[in-house]
Amino acid sequence: MEDALNKAIHTMQEEGAEFCDARYEDRWGLIISVSNRELRNLSTNRIAGVGLRARIGGSWGSCSGGRFDPESLREMARKAVRAARSGDCPGTPIPEQPAHTGKFQMKVRVPPANVPVEEKLAMVKDLDEAQHISDRIVNTNAIYSESKRTTVLVNSFGSRLRWEDGRLRLNAIAVARENGRMESYREGLAGSKGMELIQQRDLNEMGVSAAREAIVQLGAVKPPSGRVTCITDPEISGLLAHEVMGHASEADEVVKRRSFLTDRIGQVVADEQITMVDDGTLEGGYGTMLFDDEGTPASRTVVIKNGVYNSYLHDLETGASMGVPSTGNGRHEDFGRRVWVRMTNTFFEAGDWKLEEMLEDVKFGVLTDKFVNGMEDPVGGSFEAKAHRGFLIENGRITRPLRAMTLTGKALDILHTTDAVGDKVSMDPGTCGKGTEDHVPVSSGGPYCRSQIIIGGD
Repeated sequence: MEDALNKAIHTMQEEGAEFCDARYEDRWGLIISVSNRELRNLSTNRIAGVGLRARIGGSWGSCSGGRFDPESLREMARKAVRAARSGDCPGTPIPEQPAHTGKFQMKVRVPPANVPVEEKLAMVKDLDEAQHISDRIVNTNAIYSESKRTTVLVNSFGSRLRWEDGRLRLNAIAVARENGRMESYREGLAGSKGMELIQQRDLNEMGVSAAREAIVQLGAVKPPSGRVTCITDPEISGLLAHEVMGHASEADEVVKRRSFLTDRIGQVVADEQITMVDDGTLEGGYGTMLFDDEGTPASRTVVIKNGVYNSYLHDLETGASMGVPSTGNGRHEDFGRRVWVRMTNTFFEAGDWKLEEMLEDVKFGVLTDKFVNGMEDPVGGSFEAKAHRGFLIENGRITRPLRAMTLTGKALDILHTTDAVGDKVSMDPGTCGKGTEDHVPVSSGGPYCRSQIIIGGD
């Protein structure tokens, strides 16, 4: 396949491409879901194809398809160059980059392919069964997903790469009901690891925990409203890092001056306890990768350092436009989609505070627990997130569980009021779209953080 893609590169160069690349992708996935002791889904999917890109001036042209014979690839190469030539957009040429070569495999202890599907199904059934701890549990769900991708990439810099990446995810979701009221809770794990990720977790405890916490929520009360002291859990902290600060740090928004962080390099944007990074090399992270989809090695980018804004996230195009190297953040959903600047594993780093110490100083406040959703606002910098639940803090102690709540405010205002950052980081997996499309695997997280946030109850 490398030779065939290399010939497509030569064709695009002969046709006038100033920069070009060609990638082959083979994606495979498995999903198993069990609900209320019944198998609901056991399916596999596979898609393979080639995507070619050519750049002339500031215009890109692309072509993709599922045919790999030499003549089909040559015609795709010509179409990509014709599309680039028709754009006629000004732009900064992408400077010559180091060529990367080699073949790289996933580093896992227990390859998922070595575990029979029957064993995986039994595992999911056991996780579902573990949630049946009470008559108040009226719905149980256990969902396992597994994916593997093989990528072959060749470009006009001389790179010739083949690498693999894969991910696992397992979730337990329990629903409790009492006196007409229903509440849910979820427990899960995920990462770019092998089956050892799951084998290290007590799945019975995981299922019981999801059910037990759903029952606890039946007694939750309405949260307070207004501006209060809020200790955000790692998921909500990560949502702030990802949805607002992260998306606004993607340099394709910055070069268009559609980010509230435009021209902020070197400025104080947060309390000095705040350091935020995007790290595509994080061991086991759901957004971890060897190379981005342009063949740039994954890297660790410090976005905020001790409260000072430090760096944007770049692909080849935005790096060229701003005169800096790519940070390895050029990603796409699949071979038929365009490459955007995208995050990988985005989080606030740990501070010095233990959670117990953070609680001691709070006379009245809220501790959040897990997120439902969040709003992306790279233009205005507003933060809006729905927390799945929380706990009331009174005189330094956690007292009552709270129902779902909405957290709002300006991201920079929240970060400037952050006066305590926890000493442990936890990551939450997911997929992120650019707007509403082009989803890629990512993770976000951080430690517990204490800030002033506006809260509204449901």
